Amino acid sequence: MLAHVIAAARAAAPAGGARVIVVVGHGGEQVQAAFAAQPDVAFVRQEPQLGTGHAVMQAVPLLDDSARTLVLYGDVPLVRADTLRALAAAAGDAVGLLTVRLADPTGYGRIVRDVDGCVQRIVEQKDAAPDELAIDEVNTGILVAPTARLKGWLAGLSNDNAQREYYLTDVIAAAVRDGVAVHALLCAEAEEVLGVNSKAQLAQVERAAQARAAAALLEAGATLADPARIDVRGTVALDGEVAIDVGCIFEGEVRLAAGVKIGPYCVLRNCTLGAGTEVQAYSHIDGAQVAAGARIGPYARLRPGAVLEDDVHIGNFVEVKASRIERGAKANHLTYIGDARVGARSNIGAGTITANYDGVNKHKTDIGADVSIGSNAVLVAPVTVGDGATVGAGSVVTKEVPAGKLTVARSKAVTVERWQRPVKKQ
Repeated sequence: MLAHVIAAARAAAPAGGARVIVVVGHGGEQVQAAFAAQPDVAFVRQEPQLGTGHAVMQAVPLLDDSARTLVLYGDVPLVRADTLRALAAAAGDAVGLLTVRLADPTGYGRIVRDVDGCVQRIVEQKDAAPDELAIDEVNTGILVAPTARLKGWLAGLSNDNAQREYYLTDVIAAAVRDGVAVHALLCAEAEEVLGVNSKAQLAQVERAAQARAAAALLEAGATLADPARIDVRGTVALDGEVAIDVGCIFEGEVRLAAGVKIGPYCVLRNCTLGAGTEVQAYSHIDGAQVAAGARIGPYARLRPGAVLEDDVHIGNFVEVKASRIERGAKANHLTYIGDARVGARSNIGAGTITANYDGVNKHKTDIGADVSIGSNAVLVAPVTVGDGATVGAGSVVTKEVPAGKLTVARSKAVTVERWQRPVKKQ
């Protein structure tokens, strides 16, 4: 959630950029560790937690008096950068306050305006009079203010209220008292300012985020079988029109070229798919690069380091890891290819594996072009199979296979004439 908020803050910042200050409390060490590599993010601790105004007080030593301060919330992850820019523009040199109208405003601070519609103050739910409780315009907590004035208003906050906390909302009344205008910007979408205080609210915000992601994909040219049944947990870049079936999950950075088709219930993570590639149902692609015209699945798994060239076929229950599969090669059934090269147009039979691990080290298998590997073969790495070679079914290959030759490496079948099948004891 915090990453979304920080991203929105950065995107809304002026051309020269801005400093992000995160106020943390319980579990703050974990939060700080997660953002340690971001030099524009600073942290301050609020201990004990005595309200929103008290939280902003902790950041005062790091605030620049010559700039404006924008206050955001780490559990309001759907706020848009465009909205924040509009709020800053509406505020000018005064105070800007983001508000929203809710059908059920229970629990929110109400926006109290004068007869001319100007914001006078914000009253919290527990401190509100009956007529104030009837107000449906509520405070989102997001505001922007001149920093030097904000520091003065924070210093004057009182905790004389039902919660015995220092409310940031009291800054609004202080601004009005000092003759500083408060410009309220009404947020068009209520979901944009949804906060998360429970697992139920987290699920609600997640669905709203996914609906937003699905809408962006549709706008970019994706055909979604059901926009309500897709999960984007990173970024998906489209280079043309694609088709995505139900239940798919996208994580990290995924790029799909024109004509890509993704079948149902696939998981794609940090991968690229070339034009016209088809991924059939229940396939997992993680850290792989796939060129054009490939066919993957169903039930296939591409692991990190897998590179598929044009027109490659990877079929059901085939796993590829740290290997290059060259143009037009096929492995259609029940196969493991690890730490290998498979040459162009080669065919890997069902049940074949590259035995790449000796218990300590990984070893390479090099399969040339136009090779035919029979079913249920084991290629014990390190080993090389020459161009145009054929390996008979059931072979355990432990030495180089010459180019253009047939190699068979399997035990001779023996029939035991007097053998009898055991009988189960009664």
